[in-house]
Amino acid sequence: MEPDSPPPPATRPVVALVEDEPDLAEMATTYLTRDGFEVRPAADTRTGLRLVEAGGIDLVVLDLGLPDGNGLDLLRGLRARENPVPVIVVTGRGEEADRVVGLELGADDYLVKPYSQRELAARVRAVLRRSRPAPAAATAIRVGGLVVDTSAREVRRAGTPIALTPREYGLVEFLAAAPGQTFSREQLLDHVWGSSSRWQAATTVDEHVYRIRRKLVAAGVTEPRITTVRGFGYRLDS
Repeated sequence: MEPDSPPPPATRPVVALVEDEPDLAEMATTYLTRDGFEVRPAADTRTGLRLVEAGGIDLVVLDLGLPDGNGLDLLRGLRARENPVPVIVVTGRGEEADRVVGLELGADDYLVKPYSQRELAARVRAVLRRSRPAPAAATAIRVGGLVVDTSAREVRRAGTPIALTPREYGLVEFLAAAPGQTFSREQLLDHVWGSSSRWQAATTVDEHVYRIRRKLVAAGVTEPRITTVRGFGYRLDS
């Protein structure tokens, strides 16, 4: 099967598309369906939440500007669930504050309108790839006081899990696999996000590192630490 060929219907990932602009929703649904996804549309926060609560959703594409409330409120609700699904937030070009808050609340990626449907499909594939469980043969990585369990996709300190979003976990795992090695923001976008600076700002990496650092400090982790290499990127030091 060619890489871009749609998978058999039984294996199609299910995307909840929470978007109130009919033309954009129709285009996105058509393109994602053609690209091998099953799309379940919702035009408001209430319907979007019902879709997720009904189960079977693999990823949510969430427009933050919705007619019946702030999409950030829906994002909070999705993140608070016992088994949260990956979320890509969508904002207008001038809504940088919403993008930052969305990432703070645990969104896995973001898109800025107007965006191409090809870019949307690429982002959906990348987020799903990063959020899938690692192969059973994978082993745990031990760095300083942390254990990165690649089978469970979980980071633990003294046996206690640290709550990370799928993207935050992916960043910690990637850095932990090569402690002491410095990676540029561009490299991290490529390996962890499956993206590049042509698609999204390198500050996305900075925002995720900031959130991870706060969570490690709150968990009492002193080593390892994510070190900033000024003007270049980051490394994990133990």
